[in-house]
Amino acid sequence: MPDFSEILPDLVSRFSDRAAAYDLSGDIALDNLADLRNAGLLALTVSPQYGGGGKMLQDIVPLIQTLAQGDPSTTLILAMQCLHHKSIADSRHWPEATRKLVSDSAVQDGALINALRVEPELGTPSRGGLPATRVHYENGQWVLNGCKIYSTGSTALRWGLVWAATAEDTPRTGQVLVPMDAPGVRIERSWNQLGMRATGSHTVHFKNVLLPEDFLVDLRSPDAWRGEGQDVIMWHAILIAALYNGVAHSARDWLIGFLHQRVPANLGASLSTLPRFHTLLGEIDALLLSNRALLADWLTRYAKGKTNPTEANLTKYCVSENAITSVQKGVAAIGNPALSRDNALERHLRNVLCARIHTPQADTALAAAGKTALS
Repeated sequence: MPDFSEILPDLVSRFSDRAAAYDLSGDIALDNLADLRNAGLLALTVSPQYGGGGKMLQDIVPLIQTLAQGDPSTTLILAMQCLHHKSIADSRHWPEATRKLVSDSAVQDGALINALRVEPELGTPSRGGLPATRVHYENGQWVLNGCKIYSTGSTALRWGLVWAATAEDTPRTGQVLVPMDAPGVRIERSWNQLGMRATGSHTVHFKNVLLPEDFLVDLRSPDAWRGEGQDVIMWHAILIAALYNGVAHSARDWLIGFLHQRVPANLGASLSTLPRFHTLLGEIDALLLSNRALLADWLTRYAKGKTNPTEANLTKYCVSENAITSVQKGVAAIGNPALSRDNALERHLRNVLCARIHTPQADTALAAAGKTALS
């Protein structure tokens, strides 16, 4: 597994050069994903047993934060790849043959995987409820039917980890593995959001998709899921925080360049010479310095086993809000150029605002932290 720190500057530069075009088209940046595959970065958290990198969260966070400065949409697809392969490597429930199949595909071909969980009626399952997506046994085969929205990476995925319920008298819930090219899988190109436009987070429909027994990788009674997956929750929260912190750093760098280059005729010098912009950059750097300290402190305690999902989610909330505020400060300070589609800052603003939509949303993170404090 290569030392990826040496190749990051070139990847960030390539991603950055392409980002505006993919933001405009809304297409997944397949050339970015090919660059990640060629660099050996799509199997970083696959178990070394299968030839993967076996990397840990403290290795992945700086990678995600840095690559997000080039293109956060591509980086979100990578973050989910890292998250779910770590979960697969750690799981005690996956059939070994299926684990090997999915792990080998990532190592050998850079095959992508992501969890497909959110539904039109249910919303995110993190808030509770039984999925309408169902798997049932019929004529000696397992059959999947349902629909998932906000399926990041959809058209580029080899595998979907679909959150479903069995059609049994006492339903089980959990993950079923679906080859995304299987008969009965249809992708509806529905993703047309303000920000993170190149994630391909489309709607996926499943109609009578046949699955082998070994692809029902982790089904349990709903009660059996309580308290489970805490490490996945923490990885998700911190990776999302790092990604949007990377977006804020890109916005800062663009702003600095603009302030140096902009020379109003009535000033006779660049905007970077004005004290009010010195104060502005100080305010932005204070927010980003806080983020650096928050992430570093959390990772240090995580390595010692002294963290929990409540703190991870609160860290995600704090880092995300600091990132958003830092970008908004720059936008407010320079006026019209900040909102011009000809400048990258407006894209960074649209992207960073998407930090708030990721699980957990602010109300959930804050309520859980407050409940913990008062218990």
